[in-house]
Amino acid sequence: MKNLWDCLVVAFSTYSAIPMPQVQWSQRNMRYAMCFFPLIGLIIGALLLGWAQLRNLVGIGPLLFGAVATVLPLLVTGGIHLDGFCDTCDALGSHQPREKKLEILKDSHAGAFALMGCGAYLLLSLGLWSEMEMCFPQLGVMALGFVLSRCLSGLSVVTFPCASRGLLAAFSQSAQKKRVAAVMLCLIVLCAAGMLLLDPLTGALALLGSGGCFLYYFVMSRRQFGGITGDLAGYFLQLCEIVILAAVIIAQKL
Repeated sequence: MKNLWDCLVVAFSTYSAIPMPQVQWSQRNMRYAMCFFPLIGLIIGALLLGWAQLRNLVGIGPLLFGAVATVLPLLVTGGIHLDGFCDTCDALGSHQPREKKLEILKDSHAGAFALMGCGAYLLLSLGLWSEMEMCFPQLGVMALGFVLSRCLSGLSVVTFPCASRGLLAAFSQSAQKKRVAAVMLCLIVLCAAGMLLLDPLTGALALLGSGGCFLYYFVMSRRQFGGITGDLAGYFLQLCEIVILAAVIIAQKL
């Protein structure tokens, strides 16, 4: 049990800004860390539902609701995935050879494509959230979307080839890959079932969108970078979540 607790602490310390006790980082403590990654999405989803409930009680306007809903995941994660999204925007926008793209991913400076990508992402997210109707079954689909995106990202860590050495490669090499993959697949099935039960049309569109993102992530990462990195995993997660959000809005409009 202590080892599982240490794995949880490692996952939350890496992928969230939630204060956690210090544990020794070792290969043993990283074996099942990815299994706890989706719990961060569960926390974000629960906070989203709470914020939506508060909006109904207090009468908060759609713009303020959208602004807080946009910022909420960043507060929980510390912006680690958005940072990867920005770095990937820089690398893809450079149109350089593969080796140069990988160097750009490692560069701590933000380029023009990173700034434009980040600004466009946040504006689009704000616009989509401000269109959200307070239908709790459909909000539940979105809440589960934060879990699903992390399940898919975790699955990629233990099944996709890594393009370079780094933190993600360390997680991949240390993980009990078959067991972690089995856990991720079970959680994906549970998320899919929950989405479809909450609202069949919204769930189906969200699953279609997230599946398309996952396929794009696999093809793009292999062609452009020769595999995945931590930045690419963050890029996928952010892209997957905004696609799920767009799918929910489309379902509501239909």
